Amino acid sequence: MITSPEQLRARYAQPGERALRKQLAQLDVHCRRFVALAPFCVIASAGQGGGLLDASPRGGAPGFVKSPDAHTLLLPDAGGNNRLDTLENLLADPRLGLLFMIPGVDETLRVNGTARLRDEAGLIDLFAHERQRPKLVIEVAVQEAYLHCAKAFMRSQLWQPDSWGAREALPTMNQMISDQMGAVAATESQDDMLARYRTQLAEEQRPGA
Repeated sequence: MITSPEQLRARYAQPGERALRKQLAQLDVHCRRFVALAPFCVIASAGQGGGLLDASPRGGAPGFVKSPDAHTLLLPDAGGNNRLDTLENLLADPRLGLLFMIPGVDETLRVNGTARLRDEAGLIDLFAHERQRPKLVIEVAVQEAYLHCAKAFMRSQLWQPDSWGAREALPTMNQMISDQMGAVAATESQDDMLARYRTQLAEEQRPGA
């Protein structure tokens, strides 16, 4: 078992100069372009009171996260399951990490910083064109940013359809959650579930939704 930084480092080579120097203290033109093209990111936050950490997927049309300047990101909070895990974590501990992805691009963008939850009308109005007007915006003060190499995505072949397994390898989401809850599952196929989600997403576009 490895229990010290010295033991850990002894098993790995020192990082190369490129790996160290590519980390920036702000978003440069390439980082901001990456954010503008990304329709998906994962936001990681720290658990409250020493609790477990949390990672949450966020998505929208490319550019749904805005970068008004080199030190700031604005992420609208879209409707979800209302558990508020991420938001409550950020109130208790503002540190967060973001991982931006662009379909077909094997490189990713990692951004670390601190967050504030903003509900001022001026910031909310920046996202008036979104499918659903957000109730708040996560404002990120960027402290670290760097482009991550492609090796993980190349190993996984994440964007290669011919490497994907069949969806039928898993039960439907409805069946899995029902099993976890010990409940009798109502009949809902995967197609029916997707149709229900599409209806919910369409309702988000209604005025005042």
